[in-house]
Order: sequence, then C-alpha cells, then structure tokens
Amino acid sequence: MATILAEGDEAAKPHENDVPEAVVVRFAGDSGDGMQLTGGQFTLSTALAGNDLATFPDFPAEIRAPQGTLFGVSAFQINFGSTEITTAGDQPDVLVAMNPAALKTNAPALKAGGLIIADSGEFTKRNLEKAKYEVNPLEDGSLAKWDLLAFDISALTVEAVKPFGLGNKDALRCKNMWTLGLALWMFDRDRQPIIDGLNAKFKGDKKILADANIAALNAGHAYGETAELAGPLKKLSIEPAQSPAGLYRTVNGAEAVSYGLVAGAQLAKLPMFFGGYPITPASAILHNLVKMKEFGVTTFQAEDEIAAICAAIGASYAGQLGVTSSSGPGIALKGEAMGLAIMTELPLVIVNSQRGGPSTGLPTKTEQSDLYQAVYGRNGDAPIPVISARSPADCFEVAIEACRIAVQYMTPVILLTDGYIANAAEPWKVPDPASFEEFPVEFLEEKNGDGVVLPFKRDEKGVRPWIKPGTPGLMHRIGGIEKAVDTGNIDYSPLAHQTQTDARKAKIDGIAKSIPDQDVALGQAGGKMVVVGWGSTFGPIHQAVRRMRAKGLDVSHVHVRHIWPLPQNLGELLHSYDHVLVPEMNTGQFKTVLRDQYLVDAKPLTKTSGQPFTIAEIQDAIATYFNGYDESGEVDADDTQLPSTKAVNP
Repeated sequence: MATILAEGDEAAKPHENDVPEAVVVRFAGDSGDGMQLTGGQFTLSTALAGNDLATFPDFPAEIRAPQGTLFGVSAFQINFGSTEITTAGDQPDVLVAMNPAALKTNAPALKAGGLIIADSGEFTKRNLEKAKYEVNPLEDGSLAKWDLLAFDISALTVEAVKPFGLGNKDALRCKNMWTLGLALWMFDRDRQPIIDGLNAKFKGDKKILADANIAALNAGHAYGETAELAGPLKKLSIEPAQSPAGLYRTVNGAEAVSYGLVAGAQLAKLPMFFGGYPITPASAILHNLVKMKEFGVTTFQAEDEIAAICAAIGASYAGQLGVTSSSGPGIALKGEAMGLAIMTELPLVIVNSQRGGPSTGLPTKTEQSDLYQAVYGRNGDAPIPVISARSPADCFEVAIEACRIAVQYMTPVILLTDGYIANAAEPWKVPDPASFEEFPVEFLEEKNGDGVVLPFKRDEKGVRPWIKPGTPGLMHRIGGIEKAVDTGNIDYSPLAHQTQTDARKAKIDGIAKSIPDQDVALGQAGGKMVVVGWGSTFGPIHQAVRRMRAKGLDVSHVHVRHIWPLPQNLGELLHSYDHVLVPEMNTGQFKTVLRDQYLVDAKPLTKTSGQPFTIAEIQDAIATYFNGYDESGEVDADDTQLPSTKAVNP
C-alpha cells in the first residue's frame, strides 16, 4: 500500500518529447520467483512517484506448479504514466523474463520493438526442455523483432548477497529484489520506501534477510547506474499524472470492498458480522476485515460456505448487518440460504468475486459468468438486487450502496466483482467521510398492529419492519416457509403465496426508484452506436470508445452499475441509439438481460479466456460495425452491419 498527498494539477510537469506518457511493464517468472511481490513493490514506488496506474496480477491455480514449467508461470503487469490510466495495458513495452517458460508464455504479448530483459543464468538445457525450446531463443535470432538484454541475474544476485552467508537456494530467492532494483533505476523510482518496508518486515533473527534483500535491490540499481550496457536499456522518468488535490493511496478491489462494507455498516449505525469461507479470489476480503475489529466488525471463518451465509443471516436476524462473500462455486452452495434471506426478508450483503467456471474452473483467472446466477439462480421466484463494481476503487462506493439497499429494503443484495478487480490495484483518492449520507436503521420498538405484532406489515415501499429478538412485547416468528400477509403466520394457501410472491417482487422492482438514472460515461445520449458494459470491462471499453470517437465514429459508452433492478431510464436510453454492442467476459449474459427487458437487439462481444478484454479487441469490434471504416478515420456511417434498435418498440 502506498499513500501520497497530491498538491493538485500544478504538480504535473510538461512531458519531454522523447518520453512516453505511459509505459507497460510485465514481470514474469516461476511461481517461486516472487513476481507478485516484485510487481507489488514496483506498484508502491510508482504510486509514490505520482503516476496514475493499473495492475494485472496473473498467476497459476496450482499452489506450486513444477518449477520451470509453462503452466507454472506467474506474471504481474503494470501500466503507469502521466496521463489517465484505466487498464493494465494491451501489450507490454518491457518484459522481464526470469526463465525460459516465462519468456515463451509472455513474449507473444510484447509489442514489436519492445524490450526483453532475460536472466540468461536460467536458460539451462533442462529449463529450455521444460519450456519446450529446442534451441536457446537468446541465441538463435528468434527474438529479433524485440530488443533483447540478457545477462546472468542469478549469478549477479548470488554475488551481491555473498557477504551474508546465505546458501545458494536462499541467495537466489533475492533475485526478484535484484530485478526490482534494476526496474527502479530504469524508471527513476526511489528505493527508500522498499528498503523501509524490508526493514519493517524482517526484524530480530530475520534481520539478515532484510539486509540480503536490500543488498540485492541496491546491486540491481547499481547495475543500471554503472554497467556499460549497450543497446536498449535506458533511464526513463515518467512525470506525475495530473490529479485533483487530496490524499491518495493504492487499493485493490478486495481492500476497497472491505473498507466499503465497514463504511456502509457505520453509515447504517450497525455492527457488522462477516461469515466467510476461504475461496479464491474472495478470501482476501476476510483477511482484510479481520483487521477491523475496532469498527464493530465480527469475523467468522465457518466450516463451509453454507454455514458462513447461515451465520450471517442469523446475525441479521439479531440486529447486525450480516455479510458473506465467495466466488461462483461457493455462491452456488449458498443458494438455498439466499432463498431463506429472501423469504424472511432480512438484510444481507453477498459479495461474489467471480472467477472462471464452471465447477472449479479457472480459480485464479477472471470472468463475468455469474450474472445469470446472480439475477436468476435460485429456486422459486426469488428476486435479489444485484450491483457491480467497475474498478478496484469503485468497489468502495458500490459496497456502501449494497449496504444501503440491504437495510433500507430488508433484502439480501449481491455485489459482483471479479478476479481482475479483486487482485488489481489503482490509485484511490481517499474520500471525505462527511461526504456520505447516513442511512441509520430504525428497529421496530412497539406493536405495529391493533395490539399485536405484525412482522410482515409493509410500508409504502413494500418493506417490512426490522425487529430485534428480545424486544419487550415484540415476540414474533419468521422462517423459510410461506407466510400470511402482515402476521407472518404459516400460510401456504394459493392466495397467500400469490400475494407474497407479488409483494416481494414489487419491493425489489421498487428499488429502481431510489437509484440514479443511467448516465452516459462517454459520448452523448442518442447516436449511431453505444457500447454497453458492466463490471471490470469499464477500462477497455472506455479507452476503445475514446479512441474511436477521436477517429470520427459516432459511438458512446454506457456502463451499468445497477444490474437488477435496472435504472428506470435505461430502456429509453438504449433505444436512442441505432446499434448496441455488449462486451462481457461470458457467453452473452447481460446482452440477454437487455434483450429480455427492453426488446433491444443488443449484439454480444464475448470472451471466456480467463483474461480481461484488451482495448484493441473492443476497437476492432466497433470498427466491424461501421462498413467503410479505415485507419484514416473515414467512415460510411449510413452502411452498418448492426440492425437498428429504433425499429423495435420498448
């Protein structure tokens, strides 16, 4: 985590003509090479330098894949610069490859003319065979379209830490710090925060580890400073990004969700109970919340997913804000208990950090394939409001919104993030707590009927009262079986079920009245084409639309936060465009929801590779719908491949 106080726009300086506004760097190596740590520390230094940034940690699902193999490669990509950054970048400018497998799996993504920094000490015969190389790519000319800088990082690291008496294995564990030192020199980053962090982490008997890693860090930095390196390696100083004045820190999605949940509970004036069970990539939310006991947070690691959500429901029944989280497989297990929360009409926040599926699927890769599960995936007619975060920093406000809806409408709420958002980091301007409107809960304190308690008597919004167990004179019963109107007594007659089903649906539909109208993220209402997104597709869609508008295309970007119920004006807004394109990391789920709700002929752009969209992929999709478009920017906008939505009535 990095924290910095920005003084305002005046802190930014003009760009030098030969210095790029943004650079994409990817660190790649074996799972044991510490690439995630290296990337995280480089991110910290970059944030402290005042650059805008976005990261993409990408690692294998195996706890420890066989060393040197293709499927054991771990990578960390960071896009940083002096301009607005919304994605981790399409193609790296610099690839740091710590072994042959890392080179083979990542080199194809490197842009032509990019720089490869390779640890030649790891390009042994055995490692080349593991990576399926017949000859050494550092020597056969196969990397000619890139600049190549290969030297023995392993040997240089061992030499740097020799004074500390470490064995060869422990010495080589420091080579990620050596590599980090070189990267810090390349981009004019300050080493001191890293040194301070190492000294804080390794104390007492472990002080030697801090000293060895600092020595490796300094040696890598000195190599860049003093070695007579021919060719592509040079020092670049990327100017700070222009940012409004304020306190900034780096934050990933899991952290921002955690802070937002705590803030939401505080705004509701409630203690919070979190019931969770470890699962990738949602576990980090539990890890973060366990550190926040001073804010009235109780955390409980249950024996399984079902116990976790049932404990959270019990906490809500007792008058706390119940929260649980998981990923797709765990959300499936929680399905029956979600129905219980719907039937009892208790507030509950359910965070789904989506990952590739089905079943175990791709545990460490990203996807958006749980949308149907969130909107429809329970037995019976069981409506639940669903909202989604578009970026790591956005998770904070979305988590607060989930808490608000849950307590104001006495309903479970599903908050969708995904593996990319959960793990990726970006700068976040720490908000002023006073800027958030409180929504304190009012519990029923006296009988609300003619001398009787009516636990399911609804107000003008269709919301029943919240009654704390043990409140004098307010003994009541709730449960999962169908109940009578107002009294909540067991009643599964046809009329009772029809009435209560309609009432629960009307309550959730009515939430649309309390959410903002859908805005246009870029462009204007009405026109030739709109690209509609939700969740983590925001960055690549936004940049693709920005670039295509600069080429003269009449295309806009709409990004939906409230997935269910949808904003009241969304149908009218979509029908103001001739064509609708919906990019999403699934087989077209939100596209189907939009078609169903608005009879709009939305076209899908789908991807289920476990990787986020690139800007280029969305640009290409936009271009294909404008016949006559070419790189000169000329467009025959009257001849398109998409059928018009204006011909269909809402």
